[in-house]
Amino acid sequence: MTPLPLNTEYLFTMDLSVGAPQMVSAGLRVVPVIGGTVSGPALQGEVLGAASADWLRVEPDGTAHMDVRFTIQAASGSLVYVSYSGIRTGAPAVLERLGKGEAVPPGEYYFRVALRFETGAADLAWMNRILAVGVGQRPPKGPRYDVYAIR
Repeated sequence: MTPLPLNTEYLFTMDLSVGAPQMVSAGLRVVPVIGGTVSGPALQGEVLGAASADWLRVEPDGTAHMDVRFTIQAASGSLVYVSYSGIRTGAPAVLERLGKGEAVPPGEYYFRVALRFETGAADLAWMNRILAVGVGQRPPKGPRYDVYAIR
């Protein structure tokens, strides 16, 4: 049996601004998402702060497991709830550099997320019916994701 193809379509790039992590325990950091931008062919808008955060679990080896939730306000004014989980991992020296806020080329570590969307807006209703994946990178100013629909 031939495997079915996995097709993707680029939707947008998302740049997040984050606040200071709240160190809940040795393995849990709550990182406020304080804003950001969304720019691409399928969606333009801004990430709203307030009730937005990443409940980030970090393993002893530095591997990070994301649990992120926030709202995007599209250029049309419509709102979209975004939730995603993901993983960022790499060699210990690379993760240490990322932890210090250094610029590390994204090819040196693995950073992927799986996104779901929810909206009541008619102009964005298509987002309720897709799964998306993101390829992440962690420049010093905050996380950046190129987001693709799985078709």
